[in-house]
Amino acid sequence: MVKKQTSLFDTDLSEGENEAHSPLANRIRPEEFSEFIGHSEIFQKYPYLREQNFPSLILFGPSGTGKTTLARLLAKLSKKEFHTFNAVLGGVADLKKIISEAEDYKNLTGKYSIIFIDEIHRFNKAQQDALLPYIEVGAFTLIGATTENPRVSVNKALLSRMHIIELKILSAESIETILNNALKKTSTEFNPEFVKTISSYAGGDARVALNSLEAALTLHNPTNESVKTLIIENARAFDRGGNRHYDVISAFIKSMRGSDPQAAVLWLAVMIDGGEDPVFIARRMVIFASEDVGNADPTALGLAMNCLQAVSQIGMPEARIILAQGVTYLASTFKSNAAYKAINEALAYVQENETIDTPDHLKNYPPPGSKPYLYPHDYPHHHVRQDYTRNEIPEFYRPTVEGREVGIKQRLDALKNK
Repeated sequence: MVKKQTSLFDTDLSEGENEAHSPLANRIRPEEFSEFIGHSEIFQKYPYLREQNFPSLILFGPSGTGKTTLARLLAKLSKKEFHTFNAVLGGVADLKKIISEAEDYKNLTGKYSIIFIDEIHRFNKAQQDALLPYIEVGAFTLIGATTENPRVSVNKALLSRMHIIELKILSAESIETILNNALKKTSTEFNPEFVKTISSYAGGDARVALNSLEAALTLHNPTNESVKTLIIENARAFDRGGNRHYDVISAFIKSMRGSDPQAAVLWLAVMIDGGEDPVFIARRMVIFASEDVGNADPTALGLAMNCLQAVSQIGMPEARIILAQGVTYLASTFKSNAAYKAINEALAYVQENETIDTPDHLKNYPPPGSKPYLYPHDYPHHHVRQDYTRNEIPEFYRPTVEGREVGIKQRLDALKNK
């Protein structure tokens, strides 16, 4: 939960035989900025990173881009005490304990500390607020690491006191250099073709690449195909709570909206493979059935609801079949967002006007002397002209000519002209 690390690049398994059990990614961590591959532009853009005194930072970027490594390098080269804290495992009490240690160290030695908070986006408001007074007076240097956009996930008050450093996804060439450096550091030989394969399929994640290299070194008579299978299996990332979660569900919805069942079922597969909650997917499909299909195919909502109920009761892995049926139908059928637009426009109209009074003849108990309510079923075609609002209102619902909604449009147009 809370860890004070005085030797930045040594692990608990740093001596003799035990060092072999430390992951390769940990054993070959860079100890100089020159060894920090793939991010030369950040030192040009933020030259203060090379200075001993630098501001509190948020390191933002995908997994395996070197956020923790950069934090350790900054601590080592600035000669500051380094404390680590995990925002998932620790609470406010644990955080205050670390802050107290940093203050005691400053009082005893006159030197400042760095507190590194991994997954800082997981902090709740109380935890983030606990940091504010210390950052305000510069009691220590805070470095937060996050895979989430800090402009969305971090308290604005805290964000205003920190500098955001974005680490981009690593190129295949940078990954290849990192792997070759690792082989050189460990005096290990490996087929250069296999190194290129791992670099190409690592998805820009150095940790995945190094872990895959380490695993590949244990293969008996490895082939390029076996190495490729190994890296692909390890490199797929989803992150149910992160940016990719939102990006993939967005692509999924937009593919259905665009009537592309091939792409929609692909993104469904990505979510299933990533461990996404199938009920969450089914709920989004129910929303889609009304928002994007609407009255162009009224049966779509019923199908989506049946899909949600079936998925809730069946569970995985069979639920994938039910989801696939629902997704391919929703993606392929007629589309209309007329009902969705109608409620949005009606809400806006209500919010822009004073209280909208009910006409007397429509009230549950019409007042004496009010004109009578005309019961539509007593008239030809079950329709009779009468006012349903006190004042004239905009035309909120404008049916399209798609699918079955064309019939609704024809009927409403006919009623208008009677």
